[in-house]
Amino acid sequence: MLNPIVTILRVEEDENYGTLGVLLLNAEAFCVTLEPPDLENAQNVSSIPAQQYVCERTDSDRYGKTFEIKHVPGRTHVLFHAGNVAAHTKGCVLLGEYFGKLRGQRAVLNSGKTFSLFMEALADYYRFKLTIREVY
Repeated sequence: MLNPIVTILRVEEDENYGTLGVLLLNAEAFCVTLEPPDLENAQNVSSIPAQQYVCERTDSDRYGKTFEIKHVPGRTHVLFHAGNVAAHTKGCVLLGEYFGKLRGQRAVLNSGKTFSLFMEALADYYRFKLTIREVY
């Protein structure tokens, strides 16, 4: 089995609601993403630098089975997980089915189901490469 090609194309950023993107799996749109705004890679509150990373399967105490984005400069425990608004990110990447609003804030919605589908799609993999690009 070939390793999956995972890419996040960041399409929008705002200091109040965060960084919105589209996650491609094997060159096809799979879901949308939400990260914190760019605060110069500050731990737990910033998006991570746009570049290539290795992601590895992990079992998080808080989020359960997921993937960790490894070797983020000066950061650890950067995960993919469910959540809706920038306050839920904790410096991680949230996955959702579509963009919307939640209590007046920009959000990714149907996140729990979308995160489960992401984990199902990558069930046969322990590791994959992630490329993050900014297109805004």
